[in-house]
Amino acid sequence: MNFSDVKSLSNQYLMSTYNKFDISIEKGKDCTLYDINGKEYIDLTSGIGVNCLGHSNPIIVDAVKNQAQKLLHMSNLYYNENQAVLAEKLVKASNMKRVFFCNSGAEANEGAIKIARKYSTDKYKKDRTDIISLKMSFHGRTITTLSATGQDAMHEYFHPFTQGFVYSKANDIDDIKSKITDKTCAVMIELIQGEGGVVVLEKDFVKELYELCSQKDILLIADEVQTGIARTAKMFCFEHYDIIPDIVTLAKGLGGGFPIGAVLCSQKTENTLTASTHGTTFGGNPMACAVASAVVDEVCKKEFLEEVEKKGQYLKEKLSKVKNVINVRGKGLMIGFDVNNMKAIDVLNKCIENNLLILTAKNSLRLLPPLVISYSDIDKAVCILDKVINN
Repeated sequence: MNFSDVKSLSNQYLMSTYNKFDISIEKGKDCTLYDINGKEYIDLTSGIGVNCLGHSNPIIVDAVKNQAQKLLHMSNLYYNENQAVLAEKLVKASNMKRVFFCNSGAEANEGAIKIARKYSTDKYKKDRTDIISLKMSFHGRTITTLSATGQDAMHEYFHPFTQGFVYSKANDIDDIKSKITDKTCAVMIELIQGEGGVVVLEKDFVKELYELCSQKDILLIADEVQTGIARTAKMFCFEHYDIIPDIVTLAKGLGGGFPIGAVLCSQKTENTLTASTHGTTFGGNPMACAVASAVVDEVCKKEFLEEVEKKGQYLKEKLSKVKNVINVRGKGLMIGFDVNNMKAIDVLNKCIENNLLILTAKNSLRLLPPLVISYSDIDKAVCILDKVINN
């Protein structure tokens, strides 16, 4: 099948929910992708932060092969060794207490919202159910996680949305304080707003917010769907802020390409969900947990995290030297920047023409390369960006 066949078939039978670029990716290896015509691309997207160990990584391939020969799926009515082992690894790595496994970031955030509201309802009874999230946040595309998302553009077409969400400014503790009422049960934040433009929350703001929530018994939810699993050179981004949230959500990089999500609970919330109050058919299946367990083993290594930090600094330094590139920001290998002389989407399209895949985030450019990217691929990618922006 050639590209025209794939495009025609897709346009005929798939819902038009994505503005696709004219590429059909066929295979990948490490940080290189190959389209159906054999054209090579340096991948600085990793499937929007998913393929943390790159493409066709033998660690993931072996985990899939080995588990596929045993068991793909079983009900959560029975104990699952892979699930138990992965839960232990995540709890010990995060200093949290318990885990609920699901299938995606939106589903993880739905779980976090349910935990927050049940915790408050159990303890304070009715009406203490409001959740504050930040403007320009993104928490998913279900009705409830769209409601939690602090972007007006996301609040169209699907009315009525889930009630009980209030939006506050990022890095503005006074605005948060003004929004807290006796109905507030939680504050939900991304420590780096990915879809919102790679906005890094300030440490002082997060620390003060953490203390404020602790004083008022308001739960602090950290949406680490994009920032978690070594993306920021720490296993969890909250480690940069010297806090331990009440609830943490994970997905994307956790499975290295295989769908899985997770909700981590602190001691305060570990027993909130009880039998029959939440569930999922596919969440925590043996295959997903086997792959995620292999990923966690790799990215938890001290030397791996140190390399992510070094590569992130190297990439930011290289970008900062490119003419017309400004406001380079981010942590680890979650990097955003702006361009003086071009629109972000025009830069992206030109990069595709020149064998480089990148992402936009609002009016900025966003880079989420595989965490195993080589320095030579970083050099090549920055050269392409320089050529696109300045020639």
